[in-house]
Amino acid sequence: MITPNYSSQFSTPMFWSSLAKYMKRLGRKSLLLALKLYYAAADASTPAWAKGVIYSALGYLICPIDAIPDMLPVIGLTDDLAVLSAALATVAAHVTESHRLKAEASLQAMFG
Repeated sequence: MITPNYSSQFSTPMFWSSLAKYMKRLGRKSLLLALKLYYAAADASTPAWAKGVIYSALGYLICPIDAIPDMLPVIGLTDDLAVLSAALATVAAHVTESHRLKAEASLQAMFG
């Protein structure tokens, strides 16, 4: 079986577009998770291996071809959330308070 390289699927414009598209379906908690990872990856002090984990997880989130198609009601994003959660658990030491605050500010701007 050929496994896609999800980190190559990541792009900043696609990330923001996907968040806007799935914002209501993802919910605040899941969006906050994705945003924390995004800001951690954008930080120059985050190690390359951690950025690789993060970009793979975010690439999985925005890629329409994954284990459970995102279009399916209710269950479509569950695999994406599991991947994001696993990525956060893996790189948690590199997600700082600053990343969390930036994520919360972005979330506030999205939801008003």
